[in-house]
Amino acid sequence: MTDEVVLLDFWPSMFGMRVRIALAEKGIKYEYKDEDLRNKSPLLLEMNPIHKKIPVLIHNGKPVCESLIIVQYIDEVWKDRCPLLPIDPYQRAHSRFWADFVDKKVIEVLRKIWTTKGEEKEAVKKEFFEIFKILEGELGDKPYFGGETFGFVDLSLIPYYSWFYAIETIGEFNIEAECPKIIAWAKRCVQKETVAKSLADQKKIYEAVGQLRKIRGLE
Repeated sequence: MTDEVVLLDFWPSMFGMRVRIALAEKGIKYEYKDEDLRNKSPLLLEMNPIHKKIPVLIHNGKPVCESLIIVQYIDEVWKDRCPLLPIDPYQRAHSRFWADFVDKKVIEVLRKIWTTKGEEKEAVKKEFFEIFKILEGELGDKPYFGGETFGFVDLSLIPYYSWFYAIETIGEFNIEAECPKIIAWAKRCVQKETVAKSLADQKKIYEAVGQLRKIRGLE
């Protein structure tokens, strides 16, 4: 039986990028459907009736929701190729902890950067670097978060690299000056074709964020 795989996504979504990278790493062919989040499709509302959000992976007609859950599902279903999570139970738990850290900390500080001004913006900038210095500490001198090979934590964090140009421009700071290891790691990740072809263009992300800020009266 041939697997039917469909991804409901939105091109700038860092969460969708995670799934795109996982599918690329596994070499899975799939149908990509880009959603208009202001006019959500009947298929999205049917497949994710609880949250009504992307990404949604539809595998043989059955939906799987939430990006990290989808990535783990992909790793378990297509386990014969390119493992994303470690085999060792402790290392798997460790990877999940840091992916959860990314989900709990990084997205919120990014939202604050493009919605704050003045003194509050300076406080958010400090928070941003505190979070990424913690991540640098976990990365250490390893090429990837899991060691020698690209894995679950890398996949969880690298989509945010697509947003770095927008963050730096709006936040008026330089990430590499404060967190050189993170930028070196990101450049290493995007040397992988599976990553490079799955990430959204940084300039297009900046344009999209700028339009959103204008709509919200932040520019």
